[in-house]
Amino acid sequence: MFDFIVYAICIVVFFIVAYPLYFIIIASVSDSTLVSTGKVLFFPKGFSLFGYQEIFQDSRIWIGYRNTLIYAIGGTLISLLFTLPAAYVLSREEFRARRLLMFFFIFTMFFNGGLIPTYLLMKDLNLIDTMWVFIFNPVTVNVFNLIITRTFFENTIPKELYEAATMDGCSHFKFFTAIVLPLSKAVISVIGLYYLVWHWNDFFTGLIYIRDYSIQPLQIVLRDILLSNQVFQEGAGSGGTGGGYAQRYADQIKYGVIIVSSLPILVLYPFMQKYFEKGVMIGSVKG
Repeated sequence: MFDFIVYAICIVVFFIVAYPLYFIIIASVSDSTLVSTGKVLFFPKGFSLFGYQEIFQDSRIWIGYRNTLIYAIGGTLISLLFTLPAAYVLSREEFRARRLLMFFFIFTMFFNGGLIPTYLLMKDLNLIDTMWVFIFNPVTVNVFNLIITRTFFENTIPKELYEAATMDGCSHFKFFTAIVLPLSKAVISVIGLYYLVWHWNDFFTGLIYIRDYSIQPLQIVLRDILLSNQVFQEGAGSGGTGGGYAQRYADQIKYGVIIVSSLPILVLYPFMQKYFEKGVMIGSVKG
């Protein structure tokens, strides 16, 4: 009876979590009138791919996808390149300045210079209106991810392993690259996924620092499509054929934009799930 109750609760929780995503999918291919009146609950009605056709007919979509892939992959690699060595150094007890440096890192989590000083810094570095501003910016190293990685190195990599390696003449650099990194696939996958999702969803950087539409990320392109769709809907909302047309397909485009922007990450997550489950237990109570 206890197992039955636990399974029943898990099934209910699963449907509560999964249904909003499922509803967005079926709403994106259903008649918006039926969706707004509550007639679409579990299956699509008035099937139509008009929303996706309108989205993918816009050539800016493919440019945005290309740019975002470059920013997400390049930004994630650069973030890992800075985060992993920094976390390793801060995890070594023989490094006396690690507590002081960690204080300065944590300080930035609570206080920052603000938008205007940050913009002036990016301007002085000649990063405005360039693709590099998405890769080299103030959040290239996320302090939260740095703490997670440092904790993993401290609790998972045995001290005796380094002592044995130094007996064979292994330096810190070789120990880090040849021993620590291969043993740290779980944490690398977790923070890599965190960085990838952040770079994929990065909207603010393109909005503030980029004016050239040829290097805008996907999120800005989708925002422009939504704004154009909203103007079209409001302009045609006075009635007539155009008004009915706009009201019928406006929500399809909105739901379609959500799917287009989220699908790549949703497809990638299952392949990283086993590492993610191991990594999220970092810092938990040990038996």
